[in-house]
Amino acid sequence: MAPPAAPVDLPVVAPVAAAPAAVASPLPTPAAEPAVIAVAQADAPDLAVPVAPTVVAAASAAASAPAPAASRPPTPSIVDPEVDQAAERQQAAREAQRQAAQTAAQHAAERQEAARQAAERQAAAQQEAARQEAARQEAARQEEAQRQETVRREAAERQAVARREAQRAEATRLEAERREAARQAAALEDAARQQAERAETARQAAARQEVLRQEALRQEAAQREAARQEAAQREAERAQAAQREADRQAQARQAAQQQESARQDAERAERARQDGERQEAARQAAARQDAALQEAARQAAARVAAAQEQEARREARLRAIGRQLDEEAARRDAASGTVAGQPPRLPPSASSLRRGRLFGRSDANAELVLYAEAWARKIQLNQTFDMVRELVRRPHTPPVVTVAIRSDGSVESITFVMSSGVAEIDDAVRRVVQSQLPYQAFSPALAREFDVVEIRRTWAFDMAIRLH
Repeated sequence: MAPPAAPVDLPVVAPVAAAPAAVASPLPTPAAEPAVIAVAQADAPDLAVPVAPTVVAAASAAASAPAPAASRPPTPSIVDPEVDQAAERQQAAREAQRQAAQTAAQHAAERQEAARQAAERQAAAQQEAARQEAARQEAARQEEAQRQETVRREAAERQAVARREAQRAEATRLEAERREAARQAAALEDAARQQAERAETARQAAARQEVLRQEALRQEAAQREAARQEAAQREAERAQAAQREADRQAQARQAAQQQESARQDAERAERARQDGERQEAARQAAARQDAALQEAARQAAARVAAAQEQEARREARLRAIGRQLDEEAARRDAASGTVAGQPPRLPPSASSLRRGRLFGRSDANAELVLYAEAWARKIQLNQTFDMVRELVRRPHTPPVVTVAIRSDGSVESITFVMSSGVAEIDDAVRRVVQSQLPYQAFSPALAREFDVVEIRRTWAFDMAIRLH
């Protein structure tokens, strides 16, 4: 704390000289002294007591006043009683002012002394308060240290108790885990036994389902064969009014279809036999998996080679039949044109052909709709799905195909509006269309309007080929 300020030295006010006798003025009114307030500050700065304005004014007036008359050389004058009274009054006023300045200076000194004593008392009080606050803080610190020590001991005791509890809980948990492991081992053994029983049951169920599936396939094949024979019979009935050459062609087509059906039946029997062998190999695969896989790969390669060879022979037979039918149709058309005196018919690729287009399931021309439905049924009912059965298991998009058919039932072109995304499936679709050649010739009403009909359908594959 800073020491209290020293008292302010007040200047000694000199007596006010008397004014000239010729100046007569009333006595000045003493100014009000400003109140001095002693304010205690936190850091106890140096205190300064302002000097009373009255004292300063009196000192300034004394300094600027003219010299007393006594110091001037006497001037001879005539003694006037009124002048003497005025001088006396001025002298009394100056004396009163001097006494007032001395009183003000004394009062200022007393105020400064009182302020100094108040500052000292305040500093002492602040020092006492600081000492008491330091003692209180020290007591609080010691109390807090004792409390923290107590808390630490209690926490250590709680931690020791918690560690003992954790050890007991860990022992309990380990015992429970041991029991649970034993229970799970027993459960796993039981589950393994049940799994083996379920696997055996599933194998037996699969064998039964396979037998049922084979029976369903056989029944479906019989139904398709009956439907095919019924369609062939209807075609034969409609073809009775045609020429004997058309009858011969229908018989040739029927024979080719029967041969194809017999071939497909043999292929199905072979596939059924091979499916049985694969199932037997799969059942024994648990013991000799690697050998079974190699044997299955060899058998698959042999089957693929046999299927490709059979497909090549079938394609060769179909191409030979198609060429023979095209040659016979060309000879027939040429002969009919010469006898009737009509010009020969243009080749199918000529641009002057009249073309009909059916891009949906309905059209104003009923004959065109009936022909398209008969064409679609022939593809759907004649076991053509076997040609794409393995391929359609791959991810693909249902292709949209436009098939252009000439009036004699031959195919002019096969166009993919939207591909399946798998080249093998697209090739298989082309083979399916070609495998059913020749298709039904146009009816007289349809032949009068069109030389070529374009039929667009979406090909879907599930258990058979569906044309939408």
